[in-house]
Amino acid sequence: MFKEIRHVRQEAVAGHRRWFEDDVLPLELIVWYGAQGAIDGFQLCYNLGAGEHALTWRPQSGFAHNEVDTGSTGPFANRTPILITDGAVPWDEVTRRFSSSSRSLEPALRELIAAQLKAKR
Repeated sequence: MFKEIRHVRQEAVAGHRRWFEDDVLPLELIVWYGAQGAIDGFQLCYNLGAGEHALTWRPQSGFAHNEVDTGSTGPFANRTPILITDGAVPWDEVTRRFSSSSRSLEPALRELIAAQLKAKR
């Protein structure tokens, strides 16, 4: 089940973000809210620590699917994670994981995300 991480550092823009994690699956959910309090997007991060991917949804552009490149190792290591374009989305797997973790979310948030995932399947 998702547990909300409290005291999340906020970006220097209007609105705010919330961050949830499920350490059992593992799965993370980040939700962005606009200045008026409406949801402005979300990101589901899955396969944490082993081929991590990010599935990001924004109302203006829809979904983007990325692999998380965690940087290089070695004496001059660059460990700054970046998102790189990735191929096919495992829609069934991501939807199943979200459904399993989302019972703890408020209904409106859970239903919005579930509807967006279902629309792409």
